[in-house]
Amino acid sequence: MTLPVDEAPKKAPEIKEKPERKETIWSKQEKESCKEKYGCEIIIDNGSLQDVSIRDVPTDACIVKYLFEDKVRLDLTRGTKIGIFDMYYDRFKQGGIQSITFGNGTVKPSLWGYQSVSTKKKKRKA
Repeated sequence: MTLPVDEAPKKAPEIKEKPERKETIWSKQEKESCKEKYGCEIIIDNGSLQDVSIRDVPTDACIVKYLFEDKVRLDLTRGTKIGIFDMYYDRFKQGGIQSITFGNGTVKPSLWGYQSVSTKKKKRKA
């Protein structure tokens, strides 16, 4: 039935796997130039479906599914669909883009990245 305490089987130590390190496909220079050239901003580069399905991004953000080095990749990109298509087509050529769908963002695009101005305290007249 049950074993005495000194004869109980010992548990093997658990080995935690290291999370996969995701490689970045877009360099910092490419990300900056796409803002000027295509009017698009890459919010998340090479993310998982959970990474790109976040809700605290603008409503105009799109999930781009594309093929790179025989692997399907996902990006969360902000911009017009035409601008996003042009950017990814120029980078990955024909057959690279799988789909462009709207993301799950809930933030108004005009308020994305907005920081409120700190007000100075007014002195009271005595």
